[in-house]
Order: sequence, then structure tokens, then C-alpha cells
Amino acid sequence: MVKKMSSETKSTSSAASGLLDNHLAAAVKDSAQQIWLAGMGAFSKAQEEGGKVFDALVKEGTTLQKKTQGMAEDKISEVTGKMSAMAEGVTAKAGQNWDKLEQIFEQRTAKAMNKLGVPTAKDVEALQQRIDVLAAQVAKQSKPAARKATATATKPVAKKAAANKASKPVAAKKAAGRKRTA
Repeated sequence: MVKKMSSETKSTSSAASGLLDNHLAAAVKDSAQQIWLAGMGAFSKAQEEGGKVFDALVKEGTTLQKKTQGMAEDKISEVTGKMSAMAEGVTAKAGQNWDKLEQIFEQRTAKAMNKLGVPTAKDVEALQQRIDVLAAQVAKQSKPAARKATATATKPVAKKAAANKASKPVAAKKAAGRKRTA
């Protein structure tokens, strides 16, 4: 009896186990079928909406590119402004240093020329003014003297001319007297 029962339980358990196996296999098959169909649906959707998605991605990429270009241009202009300001500062400092160097050179040159006794431009200008003043004074003093000289010069010339006229007959008489004695 025990043997009989154990064989009955074995057959019941084998039948239940076969049924369970069939049921599990059917469930796995159904699940695989659903997965396959879902994949096919996704593929179909991707084909249908792939162009739309691609266009959307292109639009989004264009927008992103414009934003990044704008930001890059802003940064470039900011850096350019800073560099220009720095260049102006350096140029100003260089100009100041150049002016100082030029001033030092001029001072040293003037000092060396002064030691050698070379007159400065101011000295030459002062001498020129003194010459102009003296020339004006000489011109004032020479005008009355020139008038007197002109007046006295004409008087002796007239006296000499009269003396020459008077001496001509005397000279002619002397010349005639010499011819006779010879």
C-alpha cells in the first residue's frame, strides 16, 4: 500500500509538474512574443518619428550653437577691452618714461654745453635784441651826422672848384713863361 500510494503521488506530481512546465513555457513564450512586438513597435516609431526627432535635434543644436557663439563673442569682446586698456596703460607709462629720458638727456646736454662755454638759445636771443637796440641807436645818431657831412662836403667841393678855375689862368701863364725861356 505504501508502494501504491507512493506511485500514485509520483504520477500526480509528474502530471502536475508537466502541467507546470507547459504553463511556464507558455508564459515565457508569451513574454518573448510581447518583447519582440514591443521592439518592432519601437523600431516602427523610430522610423516614423526619426525624421522629426532628427529635425528637433538639429534645431536644438542650432540654438545651442548660437548661445555658445554669443557667449564666446561676449568673452572675446571683454578680453579685447581688457587688453586694450592694458595696452593703453603700458603706452602711457612708456610715454612718461620716454619724456623723462628725453628731459634728462636735454639737461645733461645743456650742462655739458654750458661747461664748454657754448651760448644757449636764450643767450643768443638776448644778444640779438641788444644788437637790434644798438643798431637803432647808431641809425639815430648817424642821421644828423650824415646831414652835416653832406652839407660840409658840398661846401669844400664848391671852394675847390672855384680855386681850380682861378688857378687855371695862373697855370697857363706859367706854362707860357717857360716856353719863352727855353
